[in-house]
Amino acid sequence: MGRKNVNILIVLLVSFFLLLAGCSSKPQENADSNKSDGAKTPDTFIYGIDGDPGNAVNVISTGDRYGLMEIKTIYSPLYMYNGKDNVEYFLAESITPSEDFLTYTAKLRKDVKWHDGEPFTADDVVFTYEQMLKEENGGWARSQLIFNNQPVKVEKVDDYTVKFTLPEVSMGAFEALGNIFIMPKHVYEGETNIANSPKNATPVGTGPYKFKEYKAGESVKFEANQDYFLGAPKIANVVYRIIMDANTATMALQKGEINAFAIQPSDAAKFKDSKNVSLKPYDEGRVGYLAFNLSSKAVQSKEVRQAIAYSLNRDEINTASYVSSDYYVNAYSILPEKATYYTDNVEKFKTDTKKSKELLASAGASDLKLKLGFTANNPIQQKQAAVIQQNLQAAGITVELVGMDGTALSQKMQSVHTDFDMYLGGYIMGIDPDTFNSLFVTDSTANYMHYSNPKVDELFNQGRVEKDDSKREAIYEEIQQIIIEDAAFYPLVTNKRILAIDSRIKGIEDAGLVPVYTFEDMSKLSY
Repeated sequence: MGRKNVNILIVLLVSFFLLLAGCSSKPQENADSNKSDGAKTPDTFIYGIDGDPGNAVNVISTGDRYGLMEIKTIYSPLYMYNGKDNVEYFLAESITPSEDFLTYTAKLRKDVKWHDGEPFTADDVVFTYEQMLKEENGGWARSQLIFNNQPVKVEKVDDYTVKFTLPEVSMGAFEALGNIFIMPKHVYEGETNIANSPKNATPVGTGPYKFKEYKAGESVKFEANQDYFLGAPKIANVVYRIIMDANTATMALQKGEINAFAIQPSDAAKFKDSKNVSLKPYDEGRVGYLAFNLSSKAVQSKEVRQAIAYSLNRDEINTASYVSSDYYVNAYSILPEKATYYTDNVEKFKTDTKKSKELLASAGASDLKLKLGFTANNPIQQKQAAVIQQNLQAAGITVELVGMDGTALSQKMQSVHTDFDMYLGGYIMGIDPDTFNSLFVTDSTANYMHYSNPKVDELFNQGRVEKDDSKREAIYEEIQQIIIEDAAFYPLVTNKRILAIDSRIKGIEDAGLVPVYTFEDMSKLSY
């Protein structure tokens, strides 16, 4: 799917993805009580999820994985950007840049209806982008629609044509303008607080399924949209069943009570010889990392950070966390391998304990004691933290593990603090490298490391407007090299998400396994 570029994705994903190594929460007492949703009938697809999307989603401010899955089920974007030569069109038939790359013209489909029967038009598109741009709405994609502090201008040309005008050239604009889901103007017009509107509890979209029912802590139910513009869904009903405990969900999948669940690598062996469940590992373009909190004096020295990097062993950390190389590759760059201009021509900090000790001595950092923050109930991060602690101990560095609630950790990361010196996280950002700038540019909202390098800032600004492909590639290669050499950010892993799914389910390839949403178009699934 195209995780869209957008710094949004960033914020969106950073807010929850930043911690995304597979967020699991504490077991819920009656998590397995929803037996009426049994997965035995071929008219229903039940997907187990380990989070509650809540009873109110909207395309502007909803930004967590399961809320976005619900959004993707109900709503449609203009298009999904999955790479330069991989664009999936939905509400738009095409989007074409001008010769100077300052305007993009979108031609819209004329056969789309909202779930309440009203026609979809350009008015809905203009309304959605205008609401996303209003700062008071807290739009997850707002930052990707701002160019050099100026917003994109969105205009209706006619009922089925929309023009986007940029204040300046941005070569990542095609991705930035996509992957935003369109909301119905006739439903939300006049709302002053979209994030908390009561209308969010009964969403009206154009997507493959209509919202049917939400039960707190139990499930979200959907029914097929027979008027879906890409063809009526092949499965009549979809249920997102909330099962907070991974063991309970795994048993439900084994018993045939649910049809799908994203499992941990450590649980993959349970389905190795199963005839009823298939494993579908897929790449989400996620980068898992260890980052430094540069608010802490203990790690402000580049020599100290490099010493820590040389003491780490990626292979040990990733094997302990992901079990098999079938489910991960070592990461070396700030970009995932599928990103445009990705390079591994960077300092890899091959494990060298002797060099680590020499750098520490040179920096006058003997008897170094550090705190490592991580998400306490995240099994992947638990394992990562334990191995990192052992790696650093071998270099004479004492590490205290600081496990925290995921929300508390996210909030702490967004502030200036000294509660921990390093932290574990992960992000899913997009394809174009400009998407990643808000993680590393000085004072950016998602720069939780408080990292600052004027050269990096300058290069990101150059890369955004450079039209020559080879020159742009050189700019982003240098960005990757500088950030890694500065050692404020240590890439650990690009891991796969493992979907365990009922072997009877067909059409998975056509539905498309994509980052965040799981499926690009659930209407293609069938029994």
